[in-house]
Parts: sequence; structure tokens; C-alpha cells
Amino acid sequence: MQRAEGGRRPGKARYAVGMRCISCRDEYEPVDAGTCKECYEEASETEEELKREIEDLKSKVTFLKLSSPSDNYSSFFTDIVLEATDEEATRAIHAHKAVLVSKSPVFKAMLENEMEESRSGTIKISDVSYDVLRSFVHYLYTAEVLLDELLAYELLVLAEKYEVKHLKAICEKFITSKVNNDNAVMSFAFAHRHNAKQLLEAALSFITDNMNTLTEREEYKELVDKDPRLVVEIYEACLAKQINTAAKE
Repeated sequence: MQRAEGGRRPGKARYAVGMRCISCRDEYEPVDAGTCKECYEEASETEEELKREIEDLKSKVTFLKLSSPSDNYSSFFTDIVLEATDEEATRAIHAHKAVLVSKSPVFKAMLENEMEESRSGTIKISDVSYDVLRSFVHYLYTAEVLLDELLAYELLVLAEKYEVKHLKAICEKFITSKVNNDNAVMSFAFAHRHNAKQLLEAALSFITDNMNTLTEREEYKELVDKDPRLVVEIYEACLAKQINTAAKE
């Protein structure tokens, strides 16, 4: 709504009550909590409009969402099979090439360039369990995933391998929120291996804040033996933090 000079609405009365609207800064009668009547009504209209837009978007998402074949193990109209080979018995998940190609640049290159997987109609995925692969395929269809800590780590690896960036970001955010004394060192090393910057920074910050306790843990001693380069990085970060703290004092 157009304001007059000085920010007030044209024709709006002044009140000698010393209270100003937190929105338009005009004086108002002390009836509404923090806002004048006009701003309150405008905000209410905007809220209702946003609610309608949100409901419309939800309807569109529901319409566009695909039903995952892994939900009911159906091969109805599918044209590609993914096999998890990390178990004694190979188990297959049926899918659609069009979905895989649209969600993953790696699958796209694999299936469009007459590679073995395209000719055979089967993609064998090693080092992944059936349940993890099933969750991965389900996400490609629905953009939905129910994470626990173990699944988040495993799905992040799979998402990175097939360049499903949004899923990788979701898993990284979840893992980052779970960084604690028990997993900080492992998370730091994992983040390095899989280029997970957000997780790397969170784990490193936690480690440098808790050096006295973490250096006595078995996983830290293993890191010293297996990858001393990362230990040097930890000590450099710890030293930098001490210098910054001293400079502020």
C-alpha cells in the first residue's frame, strides 16, 4: 500500500498514544498486538494467499511424483534392472531407464552410449546392500528418504557415485546434524574421502573443540596410523583456532 511522505498512509489519523506499528511505523490505537489494523489485515490477506500457493504446490508435487517400482517389487512396464551385489544372493530392483537418465548424469552416460549395461538391461552395483539400493531408487522416483545414521552414510556414497547431488546434500546435512564425540573423527575422515565440505567443517570444528578427549579415542589413534595427513590438518586447525582466540583477548 502506498505511503505518504514520512512513511504514513495517506489520510491515516495520528494518535497521541505513543505506540507505533512495527510494520509501517505509524501511530495506532492500542488494540492490536504490535501492528495497526491496516497492517494486520494486509498480513492476514498475505498469509491466506501464501497458504493457497503452498497447497497448490503440494498438489503439483503429488501429481508429478512417480510411484517407485521398489515399493511393491513390481516390474510393470520397467525396462532396466539394478542388481545389488554386496550380498551372497544377488537381488534385483526393477526401474525405468527414463527415470534413471533424468536423475543421474552417470546413468545417462551409461544408458545412452551403448555400454554393456544398456545392451544387457542390467546394472550391477557393487559394495551396496539391497536395502540401500532400494532406498536410492525410491528417492530417484519420489525425492523422499527416511534416514538413519548408517543409511545416510551409505546413501551419500551412492549419491556421490551417481552424481545425485540433491540426495548427497540431504545425507550430508543429516550426518552433520549428528556429529558427536563418538563419530567426529570418523566423520572427518569420511568427509575427506567424499568431498563433503559441510560435514568436514562441522567435524573438524567439533574435534578442535574437544581435542583433550578425542585424542585418547581408538579411532583417533587409528587415524594417526592410517592417514597422518589428516592428523596434521587437525593440528593446523587447532593451532589456527588458538591464535584467533588469543588475538581477540
